[in-house]
Amino acid sequence: MKQIVRSPGSATIINAIATGFGSAFGIGLDIRCEAKSASDSITCSNDVGADNTLMELCAEKVFNHYGIDKNEFGIDLKTESSLPMASGLSSSSASSNAIVKVTSSIISEEFDLKPLDDLEVVNMAIDASLDAGVTITGSFDDATASYFGGVVVTDNRNREFIIKEEMEEHPILVYMPNFHSKSGDSNPERMKLLAPLVETAFGFAKNKDYFKALNLNGLIYSATLGFDSSIAIDALEAGAIASGLSGTGSSFVAVVGDESIDDVKEAWAKYEGRVIETRTDNDGCMIL
Repeated sequence: MKQIVRSPGSATIINAIATGFGSAFGIGLDIRCEAKSASDSITCSNDVGADNTLMELCAEKVFNHYGIDKNEFGIDLKTESSLPMASGLSSSSASSNAIVKVTSSIISEEFDLKPLDDLEVVNMAIDASLDAGVTITGSFDDATASYFGGVVVTDNRNREFIIKEEMEEHPILVYMPNFHSKSGDSNPERMKLLAPLVETAFGFAKNKDYFKALNLNGLIYSATLGFDSSIAIDALEAGAIASGLSGTGSSFVAVVGDESIDDVKEAWAKYEGRVIETRTDNDGCMIL
Protein backbone atom coordinates (compact mmCIF):
# COMPACT_ATOMS: atom_id res chain seq x y z
CA MET A 1 0.00 0.00 0.00
CA LYS A 2 1.21 3.50 -0.87
CA GLN A 3 -0.09 6.95 0.05
CA ILE A 4 1.13 10.55 -0.24
CA VAL A 5 0.22 13.40 2.11
CA ARG A 6 1.09 17.07 1.60
CA SER A 7 1.33 19.51 4.46
CA PRO A 8 1.98 23.24 3.99
CA GLY A 9 4.23 25.45 6.04
CA SER A 10 3.02 28.56 7.82
CA ALA A 11 4.12 32.13 8.41
CA THR A 12 4.06 33.97 11.71
CA ILE A 13 1.62 36.67 12.69
CA ILE A 14 2.39 36.47 16.44
CA ASN A 15 5.32 34.47 17.81
CA ALA A 16 4.05 32.63 20.91
CA ILE A 17 7.37 32.35 22.77
CA ALA A 18 6.96 35.56 24.76
CA THR A 19 3.39 35.06 25.99
CA GLY A 20 2.18 31.56 25.10
CA PHE A 21 -0.36 33.02 22.68
CA GLY A 22 0.32 32.91 18.95
CA SER A 23 -1.03 33.36 15.46
CA ALA A 24 0.00 32.03 12.05
CA PHE A 25 -1.34 31.43 8.55
CA GLY A 26 -0.77 28.70 5.98
CA ILE A 27 1.49 29.26 2.96
CA GLY A 28 1.79 27.37 -0.31
CA LEU A 29 5.27 25.92 0.27
CA ASP A 30 4.89 22.36 1.56
CA ILE A 31 6.32 19.01 2.57
CA ARG A 32 5.07 15.84 0.89
CA CYS A 33 5.45 12.50 2.57
CA GLU A 34 5.22 9.26 0.59
CA ALA A 35 4.50 6.21 2.73
CA LYS A 36 4.65 2.54 1.73
CA SER A 37 3.74 -0.40 3.92
CA ALA A 38 6.62 -2.81 4.56
CA SER A 39 7.13 -6.21 6.16
CA ASP A 40 8.81 -4.82 9.29
CA SER A 41 10.59 -1.77 10.81
CA ILE A 42 10.20 1.99 10.31
CA THR A 43 12.55 3.50 7.73
CA CYS A 44 12.77 7.23 7.05
CA SER A 45 14.51 9.41 4.47
CA ASN A 46 14.25 12.99 3.23
CA ASP A 47 15.52 15.06 0.33
CA VAL A 48 17.17 17.83 2.39
CA GLY A 49 19.68 15.83 4.41
CA ALA A 50 17.93 16.54 7.72
CA ASP A 51 18.15 14.32 10.77
CA ASN A 52 15.43 11.64 10.72
CA THR A 53 14.74 11.65 14.48
CA LEU A 54 11.50 13.66 14.22
CA MET A 55 10.20 11.46 11.41
CA GLU A 56 10.92 8.33 13.42
CA LEU A 57 9.32 9.70 16.60
CA CYS A 58 6.15 10.66 14.68
CA ALA A 59 5.78 7.21 13.17
CA GLU A 60 6.54 5.44 16.45
CA LYS A 61 3.87 7.44 18.28
CA VAL A 62 1.28 6.33 15.73
CA PHE A 63 2.42 2.71 15.97
CA ASN A 64 2.19 2.88 19.77
CA HIS A 65 -1.28 4.46 19.61
CA TYR A 66 -2.55 1.48 17.61
CA GLY A 67 -0.50 -1.09 19.50
CA ILE A 68 1.29 -2.16 16.32
CA ASP A 69 4.63 -3.96 16.70
CA LYS A 70 7.10 -2.45 14.21
CA ASN A 71 8.90 -5.80 14.11
CA GLU A 72 5.77 -7.39 12.65
CA PHE A 73 4.57 -4.58 10.38
CA GLY A 74 6.60 -1.75 8.94
CA ILE A 75 6.42 1.47 6.98
CA ASP A 76 8.81 3.28 4.64
CA LEU A 77 8.55 7.08 4.83
CA LYS A 78 10.14 9.54 2.40
CA THR A 79 9.66 13.30 2.41
CA GLU A 80 10.21 15.88 -0.32
CA SER A 81 10.12 19.57 0.52
CA SER A 82 9.62 22.91 -1.21
CA LEU A 83 9.71 24.45 2.28
CA PRO A 84 13.06 25.81 3.51
CA MET A 85 14.25 24.02 6.64
CA ALA A 86 15.03 25.74 9.98
CA SER A 87 13.93 29.13 8.69
CA GLY A 88 10.85 30.04 10.74
CA LEU A 89 8.32 28.68 8.24
CA SER A 90 7.10 25.71 10.32
CA SER A 91 8.98 23.00 8.45
CA SER A 92 9.00 20.72 11.52
CA SER A 93 5.24 21.20 12.03
CA ALA A 94 4.55 20.48 8.36
CA SER A 95 6.75 17.39 8.42
CA SER A 96 5.33 15.97 11.64
CA ASN A 97 1.73 16.61 10.53
CA ALA A 98 2.34 14.85 7.23
CA ILE A 99 4.06 11.85 8.79
CA VAL A 100 1.51 11.30 11.55
CA LYS A 101 -1.40 11.63 9.11
CA VAL A 102 0.01 9.31 6.46
CA THR A 103 1.17 6.71 8.99
CA SER A 104 -2.28 6.68 10.62
CA SER A 105 -3.91 6.35 7.21
CA ILE A 106 -1.73 3.41 6.18
CA ILE A 107 -2.15 1.55 9.48
CA SER A 108 -5.91 2.16 9.70
CA GLU A 109 -6.43 0.78 6.20
CA GLU A 110 -4.11 -2.21 6.67
CA PHE A 111 -5.75 -3.25 9.94
CA ASP A 112 -9.29 -1.89 9.41
CA LEU A 113 -8.94 0.59 12.28
CA LYS A 114 -10.26 4.11 12.78
CA PRO A 115 -7.83 6.76 11.50
CA LEU A 116 -6.78 9.55 13.85
CA ASP A 117 -9.05 12.58 13.72
CA ASP A 118 -7.65 16.01 12.86
CA LEU A 119 -6.79 17.22 16.35
CA GLU A 120 -5.42 13.79 17.31
CA VAL A 121 -3.01 14.12 14.37
CA VAL A 122 -2.00 17.65 15.39
CA ASN A 123 -1.50 16.82 19.06
CA MET A 124 0.49 13.68 18.32
CA ALA A 125 2.66 15.65 15.89
CA ILE A 126 3.24 18.36 18.52
CA ASP A 127 4.16 15.76 21.16
CA ALA A 128 6.72 14.26 18.78
CA SER A 129 8.15 17.72 18.01
CA LEU A 130 8.50 18.45 21.73
CA ASP A 131 10.22 15.07 22.27
CA ALA A 132 12.58 15.85 19.39
CA GLY A 133 13.38 19.29 20.84
CA VAL A 134 12.48 21.18 17.66
CA THR A 135 9.93 23.51 19.31
CA ILE A 136 9.96 25.72 22.39
CA THR A 137 6.23 26.33 22.90
CA GLY A 138 4.72 23.23 21.27
CA SER A 139 3.82 25.49 18.33
CA PHE A 140 0.08 24.81 18.37
CA ASP A 141 -0.32 27.93 16.21
CA ASP A 142 2.18 26.75 13.58
CA ALA A 143 0.92 23.16 13.69
CA THR A 144 -2.74 24.07 13.22
CA ALA A 145 -2.07 26.70 10.54
CA SER A 146 -0.13 24.00 8.70
CA TYR A 147 -2.73 21.29 9.25
CA PHE A 148 -5.94 23.24 8.61
CA GLY A 149 -4.63 26.02 6.39
CA GLY A 150 -6.05 29.51 6.75
CA VAL A 151 -5.30 31.69 9.77
CA VAL A 152 -5.35 30.72 13.44
CA VAL A 153 -5.06 32.63 16.70
CA THR A 154 -4.27 30.25 19.54
CA ASP A 155 -3.60 29.63 23.21
CA ASN A 156 -0.54 27.44 22.80
CA ARG A 157 -0.22 26.43 26.45
CA ASN A 158 -3.70 24.89 26.48
CA ARG A 159 -3.71 24.00 22.78
CA GLU A 160 -6.95 25.86 22.16
CA PHE A 161 -8.25 27.97 19.28
CA ILE A 162 -9.23 31.60 19.79
CA ILE A 163 -9.82 32.14 16.06
CA LYS A 164 -9.70 29.65 13.19
CA GLU A 165 -10.81 30.84 9.77
CA GLU A 166 -9.86 31.11 6.11
CA MET A 167 -7.16 33.63 5.22
CA GLU A 168 -7.78 36.27 2.61
CA GLU A 169 -5.89 35.14 -0.50
CA HIS A 170 -2.71 37.08 -1.25
CA PRO A 171 0.63 36.50 -2.93
CA ILE A 172 3.35 35.91 -0.33
CA LEU A 173 7.03 36.68 -0.78
CA VAL A 174 9.59 34.98 1.43
CA TYR A 175 13.08 36.42 1.81
CA MET A 176 15.63 33.75 2.71
CA PRO A 177 19.07 35.04 3.74
CA ASN A 178 22.20 33.01 3.11
CA PHE A 179 22.17 31.57 6.62
CA HIS A 180 19.79 29.68 8.90
CA SER A 181 18.87 29.94 12.56
CA LYS A 182 17.33 27.30 14.81
CA SER A 183 14.65 27.94 17.40
CA GLY A 184 16.64 25.87 19.85
CA ASP A 185 19.45 28.47 19.61
CA SER A 186 17.12 31.30 20.62
CA ASN A 187 16.92 32.66 24.16
CA PRO A 188 13.31 32.27 25.40
CA GLU A 189 13.98 34.29 28.57
CA ARG A 190 15.20 37.26 26.53
CA MET A 191 12.11 37.06 24.32
CA LYS A 192 9.78 36.89 27.34
CA LEU A 193 11.09 40.30 28.45
CA LEU A 194 9.09 41.72 25.58
CA ALA A 195 5.79 40.13 26.65
CA PRO A 196 4.00 43.48 27.25
CA LEU A 197 4.83 44.63 23.70
CA VAL A 198 3.88 41.29 22.17
CA GLU A 199 0.56 41.43 24.07
CA THR A 200 -0.19 44.67 22.24
CA ALA A 201 0.50 42.98 18.91
CA PHE A 202 -1.60 40.00 19.97
CA GLY A 203 -4.50 42.35 20.69
CA PHE A 204 -4.50 43.28 17.00
CA ALA A 205 -4.55 39.59 16.04
CA LYS A 206 -7.50 38.86 18.35
CA ASN A 207 -9.37 41.68 16.63
CA LYS A 208 -8.52 40.11 13.25
CA ASP A 209 -6.23 42.99 12.34
CA TYR A 210 -3.71 40.38 11.21
CA PHE A 211 -1.47 42.56 9.08
CA LYS A 212 -0.93 45.20 11.76
CA ALA A 213 -0.17 42.37 14.21
CA LEU A 214 2.33 40.82 11.79
CA ASN A 215 4.12 44.13 11.28
CA LEU A 216 4.46 44.89 14.99
CA ASN A 217 5.42 41.34 15.96
CA GLY A 218 8.11 41.32 13.28
CA LEU A 219 9.68 44.53 14.54
CA ILE A 220 9.65 43.34 18.16
CA TYR A 221 11.26 39.96 17.50
CA SER A 222 13.73 41.30 14.92
CA ALA A 223 15.07 43.69 17.57
CA THR A 224 15.26 40.93 20.17
CA LEU A 225 16.89 38.32 17.97
CA GLY A 226 19.31 40.61 16.14
CA PHE A 227 17.74 40.53 12.68
CA ASP A 228 17.70 43.55 10.38
CA SER A 229 14.22 45.06 10.59
CA SER A 230 15.03 47.15 7.49
CA ILE A 231 14.18 44.04 5.46
CA ALA A 232 10.54 44.30 6.53
CA ILE A 233 10.45 48.10 6.37
CA ASP A 234 11.86 48.09 2.84
CA ALA A 235 9.09 45.70 1.80
CA LEU A 236 6.45 47.99 3.30
CA GLU A 237 7.98 51.00 1.59
CA ALA A 238 7.83 49.10 -1.72
CA GLY A 239 4.09 48.50 -1.31
CA ALA A 240 3.75 45.33 0.78
CA ILE A 241 0.54 45.06 2.80
CA ALA A 242 2.48 43.58 5.72
CA SER A 243 5.97 42.25 6.37
CA GLY A 244 7.91 40.79 9.26
CA LEU A 245 10.17 38.12 10.67
CA SER A 246 8.64 34.64 10.64
CA GLY A 247 9.12 32.50 13.74
CA THR A 248 12.57 33.08 15.17
CA GLY A 249 14.01 33.59 11.69
CA SER A 250 15.85 33.62 9.54
CA SER A 251 13.13 34.19 6.93
CA PHE A 252 11.05 37.33 6.46
CA VAL A 253 7.63 37.22 4.82
CA ALA A 254 5.76 39.91 2.95
CA VAL A 255 2.05 39.87 2.18
CA VAL A 256 1.67 41.67 -1.14
CA GLY A 257 -0.79 42.54 -3.86
CA ASP A 258 -0.24 41.39 -7.44
CA GLU A 259 0.76 44.93 -8.38
CA SER A 260 3.54 45.16 -5.76
CA ILE A 261 5.28 41.79 -6.23
CA ASP A 262 8.02 43.10 -8.50
CA ASP A 263 8.59 46.24 -6.42
CA VAL A 264 9.09 44.24 -3.21
CA LYS A 265 11.38 41.77 -4.96
CA GLU A 266 13.42 44.67 -6.27
CA ALA A 267 13.61 46.21 -2.78
CA TRP A 268 14.95 42.92 -1.41
CA ALA A 269 17.47 42.45 -4.24
CA LYS A 270 20.12 44.38 -2.31
CA TYR A 271 20.15 41.76 0.46
CA GLU A 272 22.17 38.57 0.12
CA GLY A 273 19.86 35.61 -0.25
CA ARG A 274 16.90 34.60 -2.38
CA VAL A 275 13.22 35.47 -2.67
CA ILE A 276 10.58 32.74 -2.96
CA GLU A 277 7.14 33.52 -4.36
CA THR A 278 4.11 31.63 -3.04
CA ARG A 279 0.54 32.32 -1.83
CA THR A 280 -1.59 31.97 1.25
CA ASP A 281 -2.88 28.41 1.74
CA ASN A 282 -6.40 27.56 2.90
CA ASP A 283 -6.25 23.85 2.00
CA GLY A 284 -4.03 22.50 4.76
CA CYS A 285 -2.80 18.94 5.21
CA MET A 286 -4.38 16.38 2.88
CA ILE A 287 -4.02 12.96 1.33
CA LEU A 288 -3.24 13.31 -2.38
